[in-house]
Amino acid sequence: MQVIPFAGRRLNLQEPGGPDEDAESGFQHGGWQKPVDDDEVRAAVAGWYERSDAMLLGRKTYEIFASYWPAADPGNPFAERMNSMHKYVASRTLTSVRWQNSTLLEGDTVDAVRTLKASEGGDINVVGSGDLAQTLMRYGLVDEYRLTIHPVIIGTGKRLFADGAIPRALEPVSVSTTKGGTVVGVYRPTGQPGYDSY
Repeated sequence: MQVIPFAGRRLNLQEPGGPDEDAESGFQHGGWQKPVDDDEVRAAVAGWYERSDAMLLGRKTYEIFASYWPAADPGNPFAERMNSMHKYVASRTLTSVRWQNSTLLEGDTVDAVRTLKASEGGDINVVGSGDLAQTLMRYGLVDEYRLTIHPVIIGTGKRLFADGAIPRALEPVSVSTTKGGTVVGVYRPTGQPGYDSY
């Protein structure tokens, strides 16, 4: 299995979908993504979900998703996929998870993810879950980055590549730009970055 953060697919991970998701640290730009989203971005992200066997979520993202998707409009074509896909949840505070097909990881998260990666199956997407993504990056457990970079500057909020991120060189797998100006990129880490001067 590969571990692939993407919805963390945004360089800014905080409150893309609405003002009530995560206003931690006084974040005031909730709902920033929808005005710059487009059909091509949604199609790319839907494809990423379709090619994945499971999601790996931190507590906050799990709680946001678990409060929304089970009661989502069944006419929403994404609802069935979100509810049926297996979810692994990394948390130091939750003692149980109730959203269908969810499993609370036991013990050390890094060890649990290493065990998942060694098992049979397809991709595991890390969605949102900035703290979890940081941990996985720190221990070299990320196999691929799937990013959407929208044409908007927020200036504050949680970042996927936060201060203190381990330096990594990335190899582009596929990169395209939508008509609306969003960059949809898939990158694989290739080790330490090179250094040189001009």
